[in-house]
Amino acid sequence: MGPEPTLRDLVRAELAEPVDPRVSAMAEAIVGLYPGAARAVLFYGSCLREWVLDGLMLDFYLIVSDYRAAYGRGWFAFANALVPPNVFPFEHEGLAAKYAVLSEDHFRRECGPAARSVSVYARFAQPSRLVWTVDEAACTMAIGAVASAAPTLLALTESTMSSEEAANPLAIWRKGFTLTYGAELRAERGSRPGAIVDADPERYRRFAKAAGFPSDLPSSASLRQGAERGWRGVQRRGKWLTLIRLAKATTTYAGGVDYIAWKINRHAGTRIEVKPWQRRWPILGALTLLPRLLRRGAIR
Repeated sequence: MGPEPTLRDLVRAELAEPVDPRVSAMAEAIVGLYPGAARAVLFYGSCLREWVLDGLMLDFYLIVSDYRAAYGRGWFAFANALVPPNVFPFEHEGLAAKYAVLSEDHFRRECGPAARSVSVYARFAQPSRLVWTVDEAACTMAIGAVASAAPTLLALTESTMSSEEAANPLAIWRKGFTLTYGAELRAERGSRPGAIVDADPERYRRFAKAAGFPSDLPSSASLRQGAERGWRGVQRRGKWLTLIRLAKATTTYAGGVDYIAWKINRHAGTRIEVKPWQRRWPILGALTLLPRLLRRGAIR
């Protein structure tokens, strides 16, 4: 038997797994909108596990060299730098998608311990595919960034757990996704964090082992309490950041209010209907939806 694979080895192999040719075609079409700026495209989300893509919303991250190279001067570049990422709808060959735009610097930061929110490292601690790169340097960058996501999530989570609780690596993953879901306004049901791990437990065991978890670091009640307080702060800031991103999306995402309602209806089983005035005034429309959704428990 050879040596155990490193985390980087596991990430490289997973990112290289094949995808539906239509996914690759859509990635290349997205890249075509950003000539000279596109560096890499990653495909992620629940559609990775689906064989029938028609009627679904595919999820991509487009990594660009920098925002001015992507957009020129103007609001989109400013907004992407101030509150990353920008998110845009896209359609190609009968499939629908949305893609988020991050610069290389922001992608590396948001996958690691210096991240300003949980959303990127929580997503890329899960399976994803690298479906397009401009060159080998971009491929190396993407692999390195994604390889920092799982250790970031696991380290921040393990610090909240006793040694006994963290003895099972799957328990760290489940709590990690529970904590990160709690840092965003989510429409998914409360069982979603556990379902992510249960979809492929062996994958999560392999990744935890390669990342060095459980770490067997000493744990004390005071350290755990401090870590829990830290997460409560992250969750409060994360929910406010989600609100800011939703408001921003109404200026960058065509039909943003309709998309928000569609996503909530799909995941929460609600029947939210968008009124014409909410489309005319999308920022106000998005914000007026929130109190009703919170009261109904459609988002948490």
